[in-house]
Amino acid sequence: MALDGILDHHDPGRVAVLMGGHSAERSISLASGRECLAALQALRVSAEAFDPAQRPITELVDYDRAFIALHGPGGEDGVIQGALEAMGLPYTGSGVLASALGMDKLRSKCVWQAMGLPTPPFRVLRSGDDPGAVIAALGLPLFVKPLCEGSSMGTARVDEAAGLADAAEQARAFGDAVLVERCIEGPEYTVALLDDQVLPAIRIEVDAAFYDYRAKYQSDATRMVLPCGLSDRAEARMGQLAQQAFAAIGASGWGRVDLMADADGAFWLLEANTIPGMTDHSLVPAAAGARGIGMDALVARILLTSWRHGEAQ
Repeated sequence: MALDGILDHHDPGRVAVLMGGHSAERSISLASGRECLAALQALRVSAEAFDPAQRPITELVDYDRAFIALHGPGGEDGVIQGALEAMGLPYTGSGVLASALGMDKLRSKCVWQAMGLPTPPFRVLRSGDDPGAVIAALGLPLFVKPLCEGSSMGTARVDEAAGLADAAEQARAFGDAVLVERCIEGPEYTVALLDDQVLPAIRIEVDAAFYDYRAKYQSDATRMVLPCGLSDRAEARMGQLAQQAFAAIGASGWGRVDLMADADGAFWLLEANTIPGMTDHSLVPAAAGARGIGMDALVARILLTSWRHGEAQ
């Protein structure tokens, strides 16, 4: 069962790979889950697909642990983690509170702000609020985002005042309150974290206004630039900030932190992802590959994070 010794002293037993689910990110979750399932089966782990949208989660009592590849509400926000905690079933990745905070862009930014970590200024815009007051406070351009959705769903860049109301209405498809954030003009980076290891940073280049859903999963023009082009010192500083942001919300095991750099070279935290995508277009496998960690080894190491929940190492 071993891969270079990674699983030598750990018998995972029967593993349910949780994928699909009910969120708007269902199709991405299925793609992530299939990749992870294939890797586990290549490692000769007794792993099976488990879609909570098609099977009651009570059937998970027949498994020994869960590998979570669910994205979005219901899977990445602490809900399934809480259910697994109640069942006493070990699972991969972050715990209940960290998952909930990571999924909630507003509250994760509030934590970072309270701890003195840099994140772009923001406001919450609800139905009936005055968009002009938000523009007066933050200026233009702006990003408008649902509070609790991933994969950039419902997210829009607003360059002119007239566009804010429409962008907010689009984001409200995922909830009444939306996050409006000052746009940081500069390159976008992402830093993947695997246990206590910071993986090589990736600079993201797109042929669109920003790194939207199409750029993430459909466009062949999106570039993952590795090495990212920063000096060793600047990349190390960004990696340290990503670690601080991840730890601030209590996240652990594995994940990803997205950042922007401004014209002065300062880094700004955008969001944390406690269950990032694991598709062939995804960033964490690319970052791991740059460190010499192939997909099977990456999945094996993520599986080991399940020993943090429900049992001792």
